[in-house]
Amino acid sequence: MQNKAKFRKDYKKPNFIVSDIFLDVQLDPQKTVVTATSQYERVNPETTELRLDGHSFQFSSLKFNNQPFHSYQQDDSGLTLDLKGIDATKFSLEIVTILTPAANTSLQGLYQSGEGICTQCEAEGFRQITYMLDRPDVLARYTTKITADKQKYPYLLSNGNKVASGDLEDGRHWVEWQDPFPKPCYLFALVAGDFDVLQDSFTTKSGRNVALELFVDRGNLDRADWAMQSLKRAMKWDEERFGLEYDLDIYMIVAVDFFNMGAMENKGLNIFNSKFVLANPQTATDEDYIAIESVIAHEYFHNWTGNRITCRDWFQLSLKEGLTVFRDQEFTADLWSRAGKRIEDVRFLRANQFAEDASPMSHPIRPEKVIEMNNFYTLTVYEKGAEVIRMMHTLLGEELFQKGMQLYVAEQDGKAATCDDFVSAMQRASGIDLSQFRYWYSQSGTPELTVTDSYDEEQRRYTLTIAQLTPVTTDQMEKVNLHIPVKVALYDQQGHAVAAETVLSLTQNEQTFAFDDIATKPVPALLCDFSAPVKLQYAYSTKQMIHLLRYAENHFVRWDVAQMLFAQVLRHNVTQYHQGKEFEFPAEILSEFYQLIEHYQQESELTALILTLPKATEFAELFKTIDPDAISAVRDFMQQTLAEQLKPALLKAYNSINLNQYEVTAEHIALRAMRNLCLNYLAYTSVGNTLVQKHYEYANNMTDTLAALAAATKSQVPCAEVLLADFEAKWQHDGLVMDKWFALQATRPEADVLENVQKLMDHPSFNFNNPNRVRSLIGVFANQNLKAFHNLDGRGYRFLTDILIRLNESNPQVAARLIEPLIRFSRYDGQRQTLMKRALERLNQVENLSADLFEKIEKALGR
Repeated sequence: MQNKAKFRKDYKKPNFIVSDIFLDVQLDPQKTVVTATSQYERVNPETTELRLDGHSFQFSSLKFNNQPFHSYQQDDSGLTLDLKGIDATKFSLEIVTILTPAANTSLQGLYQSGEGICTQCEAEGFRQITYMLDRPDVLARYTTKITADKQKYPYLLSNGNKVASGDLEDGRHWVEWQDPFPKPCYLFALVAGDFDVLQDSFTTKSGRNVALELFVDRGNLDRADWAMQSLKRAMKWDEERFGLEYDLDIYMIVAVDFFNMGAMENKGLNIFNSKFVLANPQTATDEDYIAIESVIAHEYFHNWTGNRITCRDWFQLSLKEGLTVFRDQEFTADLWSRAGKRIEDVRFLRANQFAEDASPMSHPIRPEKVIEMNNFYTLTVYEKGAEVIRMMHTLLGEELFQKGMQLYVAEQDGKAATCDDFVSAMQRASGIDLSQFRYWYSQSGTPELTVTDSYDEEQRRYTLTIAQLTPVTTDQMEKVNLHIPVKVALYDQQGHAVAAETVLSLTQNEQTFAFDDIATKPVPALLCDFSAPVKLQYAYSTKQMIHLLRYAENHFVRWDVAQMLFAQVLRHNVTQYHQGKEFEFPAEILSEFYQLIEHYQQESELTALILTLPKATEFAELFKTIDPDAISAVRDFMQQTLAEQLKPALLKAYNSINLNQYEVTAEHIALRAMRNLCLNYLAYTSVGNTLVQKHYEYANNMTDTLAALAAATKSQVPCAEVLLADFEAKWQHDGLVMDKWFALQATRPEADVLENVQKLMDHPSFNFNNPNRVRSLIGVFANQNLKAFHNLDGRGYRFLTDILIRLNESNPQVAARLIEPLIRFSRYDGQRQTLMKRALERLNQVENLSADLFEKIEKALGR
């Protein structure tokens, strides 16, 4: 297949459409025969060629209107039918293909997962099943008949409603499914296997009863209930907040072990990575519980924002993903803690999406060109896409935003829409001009805001001057001014709000905003709730930051100034490191943090979030040129200093929190987070070894168990090896739980961590073909162990390159995710850049290099 770029500007409507498809699937892991009978219509009378996408199967036969047809040309990416002399506007095609699911390690198309068989068709997996117009703007009604061995595959599932079933004399059985809603082929799904099933039901607001079925591997039923309850909460919330109701008679979720993504929103049959389904207190952490609920909701919300309304082409991916991420974020915020959710999302965005914006893969949320569609599934499209929707919500307000949603749904239901269609609906419903705002869809990079202020005592007037600049990115030289909502509040010297939160609309290169009747010069709280995905530059003094930490009403602002204080200490000491001077930690900051712990009961969730020291990889984003050794050394010093100086308060708080029963409630999660934060710091003190060991032994849930294990591993207390061995012995039969253990091993601070990671690839619980295992061990090492991966000897780079060469053959999609740390070489010093480029050049020489890797390497090397 050629690595040829596709451009958004080249979009053309399809020459043919498909109204209905009947799929007859004779299922077997070694030889599956698929007969696809499709009803085509030629909508462009001028065209005499029908180009169908398809590869990675054996082509058996083709019939045109029930007659054998041979006027076609076959190549490695599809089939071109010559229709010259054929007048038919409407016709049927019957295509027979033969697949081997057991040999398909790409985990796209039809493949084997454990003992079962399933599909993954987004973005372009359906073309690995049969020849098809594989594009999101071709919507058809699907009927699927699956036949397979009844003993081995008692459950045969597909999209829509079950319409018929029966047994055959040879021990096989069949089930037929019909989906009444037209959909693109990327939403097709099929699952066959033997499962435990959790059944429930949901009554919609119009009184319809929907059957709910959750399929998990045998023996995992005790880990399915949380996912089912999460689904019901999501269904109820979408009705109440967005007025959107489910439309089929049944909703099914299947958990599989081998899956490239988190989950997939196939109409009526969601296929999930088991990581985002299975949970009980012994196997899942609080973080896992919330993540499961969020992903279950995300895929359910896609029923309307993704399925009923899909995207016209893949360049519009953020239309469904950015909007649905925003919806799942709001769901979690409404059910749990709005401030806590916002803080976690911003923390993730800054550490990861900002890094993507500054990398060779920088692109707008609606990209202009691509080589490999799987490379579109980026943090920019998803997370920054959600921020763009959030800014629209900030500018319009909830009421007008919902009016816009109603108009969008009414106009686009059953269609393949564009980002412009969505913005247009929002603008027309609200009456608010969003013409300049649209540039967020076409401009890449992270905007930088520079804020200065002044105060006129005589006039009692305070002014804020805000300038915007979006730096040049690898894909775009010229930038325009964006419409940026900047939410601010002002506080006087006593900590009272003298100007309540207000949204300033920044549209020009530089604008000045005045606040009248202000008695004394205030302290500004800038970018409340992180009202825009931007970097902020304002010369806060330590005193001002502490003032906001004490008095700001906005919880995000309080957390954010704590991040600024941490960043200030880190930056200062990185300079000290380079100058060979001793490290310093200002007493006034330590004192403020001490007071926070002393009064944690007032706001335990916020206190835990504020006092969580950013990871080395988060700190790295503060610098244009990253020095892994300096950042790691300074962070270690900060961790140790905080532990020693805050020890009495930490110990007092730790001992005051007693939770005998494990409950997944906001209060209990917050208290556990606070207690485990204390443990994490105390592990670095004289009481560390005893405390960590005791915490591990008395833990009655995975959250506390893992907290003890993480504290032991990172602080290197004597009991660490014993605890790691005990955990391994208890859980080596369970891959998902072992992922947590592998991730801890990958982030160990020891000098021989890479040798350990390499040894663990031979561990009985590790499976190179399982993306979860690869991500937890190799991905975590490359992405989160800043010092070890970027060791100046280059071993980390060579190791990752070896892995990528292997994955290029077996699973290019996972390889393309793992290459990210290597392609960001421009952020490092000359010596590391040379080593990383050498690794990329070596990869570039690989025979049959996948399009997934080729595109990223070419962009990184500036070709």
